[in-house]
Amino acid sequence: MTWADLKNASIEEVISWAEGQPWCRSMAACAQDAEWHSEGDVWTHTKLVLRQLCELGEWPELRPEEKTLLVFTALLHDVAKPLTTEIDSISGRVVSPKHAIKGEHVARNVLRGIGCDLSTREEIARLVRYHGRPAFLLERAEPTHEVARLSWLVNNRILYLFALADTRGRDTDAMSRPEENLHLWKLTAEESGCFDRPFAFAGDHARFVFFREQSPNLHYVPYENHSCRVTMLSGLPGSGKDTWLQRNRSQLPVVSLDEIRQELGVLPKDDQGRVAQTAKARCRELLRAGVDFAFNATNTVRQTRGRWIDLFADYHARVEIVYLEPPMSEILRRNATRKASAPTAIVGKLADNCEPPTWAECHQLELSGE
Repeated sequence: MTWADLKNASIEEVISWAEGQPWCRSMAACAQDAEWHSEGDVWTHTKLVLRQLCELGEWPELRPEEKTLLVFTALLHDVAKPLTTEIDSISGRVVSPKHAIKGEHVARNVLRGIGCDLSTREEIARLVRYHGRPAFLLERAEPTHEVARLSWLVNNRILYLFALADTRGRDTDAMSRPEENLHLWKLTAEESGCFDRPFAFAGDHARFVFFREQSPNLHYVPYENHSCRVTMLSGLPGSGKDTWLQRNRSQLPVVSLDEIRQELGVLPKDDQGRVAQTAKARCRELLRAGVDFAFNATNTVRQTRGRWIDLFADYHARVEIVYLEPPMSEILRRNATRKASAPTAIVGKLADNCEPPTWAECHQLELSGE
């Protein structure tokens, strides 16, 4: 089945399809802590959560696309437990540390494989990543900051509804997290005006500063005097970054890692130190001059992007990120026609580890699946 089929399928049809997938069979073979999950293995719990969705009082009123988000978040929220489950050496309990973080990547790759559109895929992947947050709101030093921050990464209303189904999708009440914690999430988000929409920061720069500096005041209005605008391109080899620049930013000077590699005679498999240092020097020259420019590299991992964004922010630049990801078949076709094409295995590895940018990283964000 493809995404076109699955997004319109019933929950029971989705369950039936999933049971034929290798990642689902791994879930069925993955044990859980008996006190938290007396219902049994990961897949048994997942099916209970999926079926709880229809029992939500809000379910009949949800739009089709909202139901789709919930169904596939429920389906994939614990998909990485088989990869992370271990026996704690001290307590002897079954634990799955960081399964939500790993689950974001697994969910993204599963959804990419069935042809899910970019926007929906990323919403689901982020919901998987943050699916456990509402239950732990009371443990946060600044609960209002938590709901405001998450509102720019997920829809708090959808996250809350999933958390209800997740809590109810168990056989035991003794160790289930109290639903009162989830209701507190809803109440805090509603009071902050970000239950069904992103938190209203004073502006793009206020949001940018909040995520970078964790400002203690959500309503802080930072001084805004941008020296220039940097357009950062992000995407796999063959995603169309050069073409996008020619069509949309043809007037800008471009700092391109691919071009620098060619100038220096450095192959992709070689040490990239000289390439990075040359790129930084060229960026600094443009930043000091206050010139708008584009920065063109794969930039598919958040940590890597962060180093460059730190540089741009140090010079008070406005940062715009453009992420491009057409269908994988098109990426591979385009990559094969490039002069310096990347090996298919490398493109696949980059895709597996890809972390598309979010609004938490920049002033302006554009994601395109074309």
